[in-house]
Amino acid sequence: MKKRIIFHIDVNNAFLSWTAILLLKQGYKTDIRTIPSVIGGNELKRHGIVLAKSPVAKKYGIKTAETLYEARKKCPNIKIYPPTHEWYYEISTEFHEYLRKFTPNTLKYSIDEAFMDMTGMDYIYEDYLKLAYDIKEDIKRKFGFTVNVGVANNMLCAKMASDFEKPDKVHTLLDEEVKKKMWPLPIENLFMVGKKTSSKLRELGMNTIGELATQDFSYLKKHFKNQAQFLLDSANGIDESKVEKAVSKTESISTTETLVKDISDKEELEEILFRQTDDVARQLRKRKKYCNVVAIIYKNSNFESYSKQIKLDNATNNTNDIYKVILHLLDISFREEPIRLIGVRLSDFCKEKVQQVSLFDKKEREDTSDDNFQKVVDSLNNRFGSNSVIPASMKRKKED
Repeated sequence: MKKRIIFHIDVNNAFLSWTAILLLKQGYKTDIRTIPSVIGGNELKRHGIVLAKSPVAKKYGIKTAETLYEARKKCPNIKIYPPTHEWYYEISTEFHEYLRKFTPNTLKYSIDEAFMDMTGMDYIYEDYLKLAYDIKEDIKRKFGFTVNVGVANNMLCAKMASDFEKPDKVHTLLDEEVKKKMWPLPIENLFMVGKKTSSKLRELGMNTIGELATQDFSYLKKHFKNQAQFLLDSANGIDESKVEKAVSKTESISTTETLVKDISDKEELEEILFRQTDDVARQLRKRKKYCNVVAIIYKNSNFESYSKQIKLDNATNNTNDIYKVILHLLDISFREEPIRLIGVRLSDFCKEKVQQVSLFDKKEREDTSDDNFQKVVDSLNNRFGSNSVIPASMKRKKED
């Protein structure tokens, strides 16, 4: 079987670079990438923190997500610029549209990141590594900012590769390079492993990715439960995720919530996720549709966005069914780190509830009791307010 070829394109220092480009377009005489500068929010509110920093500011020890007050103490002459989200959206849209010229199998992973599945396109592009360099240089000429390109045989390794030395680089992390390039790295460098998990791995004597990769599964299962297989696969560079084209807003329903404070407690997140699940599921039922794909969305305290989705065996619009899937996604994807924003997304809709029934299933007709119950719950919640009726298990958690 032919190996996949996956690119991960990551804009270097996106917010600061994009603000610099906008200011230069407006006649600003200084490229803020060459001076001590940061992008920061309102200092009087929670947004008064460093969103992005210039390479010069980094030399002063200024870090992303620290307060602007702390940044000023390190560098009194630091220049602070507000974020320009409309412009970020505009230039990001152009960037992602540019990438789709090379392959329709492009996934917008975040505002400044994308995956490209180049598998089977060697009849157009003979040398994938040359193509990666060409894309990198063309983006620099066309848009005025730099990117890193990771080239690998799956999404995880492509992402890891693009995070190697920055900026303006192309790196490979092919299957045969995992042991040499990835295994010696500190355990914290493994994608999707948060601070809490990495600390626990170090406590257990696993300080590098290679030491995790060679661990016995039963030992990991004892300490990490449902996360064990994911950790073992990731450390060995195994990832079967597909680069699937993002669904447009008209084909999906989502809700996200920026939290009043960063939350790392899983049970607190579960309660928020139930409210969100109930919200999107009710919207889905209002449209009289069913979803085939469920996703959980995160943004951590370092403003890194990521998500995890799953394709369902049977389409559903039932709140409890969707919530069970969300809890499973939380189990396998939560990095046990402070979360700033969390959300739920439903996509891939259909108009009929088609179920895959086994030949040995004695159930001859669809049981509509759940659907009827859901209609009653919706009626009560619509009348008395969202989450007036919630599962007993969630009520017990609240009381506890």
